[in-house]
Amino acid sequence: MTITLNILSYVSILVLVALGLAIVFGMMDIVNLAHAEWVTIGAYTLAAVQAVAGRQAFWVALVAAPAVGALLGWCLERFIIRLLYDRPLDTLLATYAVSLIVQKALELIFGTQPMLVYAPFDGSIPVPGGSYPAYRIFVIGVALTVTAGCWLVFARTRFGTQLRAVIQHPAMAEAVGIDTRRLNRIAFCAGAALASLAGVLVSPMVSVESHLGVAYLAKAFFVIVLGGIGSIAGSILGSAVIGTAETLLSYRLDPSFSSALVLILSIIVIRFRPQGLVPGFSAAHQILGKG
Repeated sequence: MTITLNILSYVSILVLVALGLAIVFGMMDIVNLAHAEWVTIGAYTLAAVQAVAGRQAFWVALVAAPAVGALLGWCLERFIIRLLYDRPLDTLLATYAVSLIVQKALELIFGTQPMLVYAPFDGSIPVPGGSYPAYRIFVIGVALTVTAGCWLVFARTRFGTQLRAVIQHPAMAEAVGIDTRRLNRIAFCAGAALASLAGVLVSPMVSVESHLGVAYLAKAFFVIVLGGIGSIAGSILGSAVIGTAETLLSYRLDPSFSSALVLILSIIVIRFRPQGLVPGFSAAHQILGKG
């Protein structure tokens, strides 16, 4: 049971990081190399709030970090990404530069030494075969709730229908009166908020430092390509596959080697199923499927 919960807690963080990236990549065809820095921003938001108000300020940071992430995401989209919609390859350089700037800015503000943050509660919960940290159970619960909310919005609301239309055919969506630029901005801010939320949740389990989010970037991209670009269900399934495989392999192999092995296996799967495990709505997927 402990292994299963370890898998779920890792998958929970991975799916929150990947969901925002999946929507942005699927809708806007933007490869945002700065996405991982929003995980770090969420973690440092918690560190700053707890430094001022103490351990129980975690609950304030849980709300504040997504708001900070969304605000900074709006700034990135408004002043940089919006100017590069017709030059998607240029976004690689632009967002990579933003990534480096954010890392150095965090080091200047908070220093280069790792910071410790604290979960809002301690203790363990009895599970079959032993006990399990209560905070990790909380992380799983929050991730499940947020993921379910994202799926409901995406699949069951008018706003979600418009998002799917923009992902599938932006020009046609704009022709029928959908404000694609506005939806792109909202989606980008939402993706940044989800990444920052993931940063808050994961930070009590790791050391907070300026490169915290980088470890999740490559995995998040593999998750959305393996699962299906523009597909919420695909992002969830891709996170489950990669998270499960990496966690299980880590029990037997060096963690770095297990991560590399999982990515190699993902490449093999993508080679034979380029449209992903759950084909999404994205035009990019249609191109991949023909490849």
